[in-house]
Amino acid sequence: MTILAVRLVGDPVLRTPAEPVTRFDDAFRRLCADMHQTMDEVDGVGLAGPQVGVGLRVFTYHVGDQRGTVCNPVLDLAPARDLEPDPGSEGCLSVPGLSFALPRAARVSLRGQDEHGEPLSLEGEGLLARCFQHETDHLNGILYVDQLKGETRKRAWASIRDGRFAQHAAGVEAERSFAVGSAFGGAVGGAFGTGARR
Repeated sequence: MTILAVRLVGDPVLRTPAEPVTRFDDAFRRLCADMHQTMDEVDGVGLAGPQVGVGLRVFTYHVGDQRGTVCNPVLDLAPARDLEPDPGSEGCLSVPGLSFALPRAARVSLRGQDEHGEPLSLEGEGLLARCFQHETDHLNGILYVDQLKGETRKRAWASIRDGRFAQHAAGVEAERSFAVGSAFGGAVGGAFGTGARR
């Protein structure tokens, strides 16, 4: 398996809606395994194809003891009248170091396929529901900061445009590059060869 580079905000692939998965062959299953390994390496709870430069409708997830791969997802949100939204905070591997409160449906149903093309049907509550919504947004070219409203949205985008965010993002990218290099048996940039990898 291979650790893949995670794309950061500003990369056009994150804004391009992904294409349906139509080939469930060995190469595709290797990609899914690589996505799982990458997600684990960077301490993520979810990772979508576009985040690793792949324009396919696939994401991986690992929330608590629930782990899997979802292809071509279709989300069904619980009706708003039946359920209060979850007001929790959200972050993103592609927007490192930032987190903002974003109301999401607290319960969702999801239909799609697994990495073999077999149909699957999942239910998610709390963090798992948030993950399913967040990753499906990625497949539609939407970042979580796009979903923010009012002053919170202004603060988020001001933070992203701030030079300190660019410096932080560059540091995170360098740390992740070291992990990618280490996976291939070599170091990437000696200055990044020590300390924490995150």
